[in-house]
Amino acid sequence: MTKTIHSPGQKALIEALTNARKEAGLSQMALAERLHCHQSMIARIESGERRIDVVELVVLARAIGVDPSGILQSVAAKVDARQGL
Repeated sequence: MTKTIHSPGQKALIEALTNARKEAGLSQMALAERLHCHQSMIARIESGERRIDVVELVVLARAIGVDPSGILQSVAAKVDARQGL
């Protein structure tokens, strides 16, 4: 079970976060400002170049203005445990 930034679960997480950001009407720059980071950090996350951990997920979701559990539910609906990490 190899961890990869290209796994189906990771792709589902990126999709859920990116969709949530867009639905909230936030640009990558606006989200970066809320997080006190560079826009390039958001771009790396959304392009799949950078994995995020569960704490970062909570911080990102709250900065977007959504419940982190909603993001997790979206990911869980698209991930099969047999796919691995």
